[in-house]
Amino acid sequence: MNGSAYPTLAALVADKAQTCPDLPILTFVTINKEGGFDEELRTYQQLNQNAHALARNLSDRGIGHHDNFAVMMNNHPQFVEAMVASGVLGSAFIPIDPRTMGAKLSYMLSFTDCKGVICADYCLELVLAALPDCPQLEWLIVIPSDTYFRLPETTIPISIYEEIITPTGELLPIADQSADQAMFMLFTSGTTGNPKAVIFPHQKYMALTLIAKMRNMQADDKYYSGLSLTHVNAQSTLAAALGGEIPAVFSRKFTKSRLWEIIRRYQCTTFNLLGGMIPEIYAVPAKPDDADNPVRVIQSSGMPAHLWEKFEQRFGVKLSEGYGSTEGGGLSNPPGVGPVGSIGKPSPGWVAEILDQEGNPCPPNVEGEICFQREDGSPIVVQYYKNPEASSDKVREGWLHMGDLGHKDENGWFFFHHRVGGGVRRNGDFVNTTLVETVLAELDMIDDVFVYGVATEKNVSGEKTLVAAIVPKDKKAFSEEVLRQFCSENLERNDVPELIQLLDEIPKTISEKPIEAACIALLKEQGYI
Repeated sequence: MNGSAYPTLAALVADKAQTCPDLPILTFVTINKEGGFDEELRTYQQLNQNAHALARNLSDRGIGHHDNFAVMMNNHPQFVEAMVASGVLGSAFIPIDPRTMGAKLSYMLSFTDCKGVICADYCLELVLAALPDCPQLEWLIVIPSDTYFRLPETTIPISIYEEIITPTGELLPIADQSADQAMFMLFTSGTTGNPKAVIFPHQKYMALTLIAKMRNMQADDKYYSGLSLTHVNAQSTLAAALGGEIPAVFSRKFTKSRLWEIIRRYQCTTFNLLGGMIPEIYAVPAKPDDADNPVRVIQSSGMPAHLWEKFEQRFGVKLSEGYGSTEGGGLSNPPGVGPVGSIGKPSPGWVAEILDQEGNPCPPNVEGEICFQREDGSPIVVQYYKNPEASSDKVREGWLHMGDLGHKDENGWFFFHHRVGGGVRRNGDFVNTTLVETVLAELDMIDDVFVYGVATEKNVSGEKTLVAAIVPKDKKAFSEEVLRQFCSENLERNDVPELIQLLDEIPKTISEKPIEAACIALLKEQGYI
């Protein structure tokens, strides 16, 4: 059981629309062209009415029990309305990164049998380009973000979102759905081969609606997220907010330069911070008022040990480190409880272990794979859509395999090392690339940095060349000589990057995680290797 009093998100929102209809539960904010803030609010009642109006229209378009449709946009209130509408009908929605294009987008839409797409105008062109490869698509619904947007001619029916929903009339009956029925599917990063679609059932999502209660959130608390709702982290924030009646603020897109300004403006008291975002935020030049903010605790994942206390001191916050994945598992290190640098001990309901290649537990401080079992002994079910082989491979002999390497100390605290096959070995030792990134981020002429390894013909087997992908604040003022001198003075010799790759922008996932494969491809295009 998920512990929630509601079987689906649609049922939860319908009930809250009766008990606290006018609570402004969600705020969506974006930076306009003038640098100011544009915002859209949603109360529970507005969410419910708009979702049912959308559901009526989707039903007329043939969406019903077990049908699928895609949602492709940044953080807009209509994203959440589409989620609730899907729950009303008993269908499933497929969140897709709005930057996805070409063959990858065509694959995602076709593989998940999407009948239609609800998208923002800024990614409509990408969807239209995919139409020839997606004959199963029957309709498109567009959310304009530009005042001058006009519908183009298409080979399938296309409509503007606001023109098809009329939030009046009787509410639809919410479809009966089992706890294990798919609520939505989240695609993995797909770094090798086509991405896999993880089935996220209602039961699992509704368990997330209890997070606010578990973390003792108060009525005067407020969530913030700059992560995309196409990522499980932002979905967790949304679920916690809706389930706990704790207002939440979502940026349309993550902004490192305006982050604290948004936090102060809306008096947000907590937000989530993923590894790829940490060096970006810390690289923003320090200000005297950095610690003058309402944040009590940051739920971090991937905070480097050497940066931990400096980050807390600079921004006047406490860090609660955690670890988990879309497929399951969980570790947590609450503020001031575990050692700095630890990703925690098992979350309630989970048992964790470090296993060697033969599946045996490793002794303390010995590297192995991070794996999980359920505390009550119940089986772990991971479902990848149309991929039973990957599903069975993820759970072996009762253990959920995370594909991450780490160790456990004598007191049972877990520590993350790197992804299987993702470490950078150099001169016989592993390089802490995150440490190198945070050191380089302190250099004023660097706007963003990603340190990774690439295997070249010069490397011995198993080792890589260390690369620092740099986005300079000013290309004309950037000096590689100054950078290398800084490295020699602040890094151990083995940690000094061999190649400096200059980029206008570091390719990243929707969760601000740098895409190593894309950086390597650019490295080859630029003639570095």
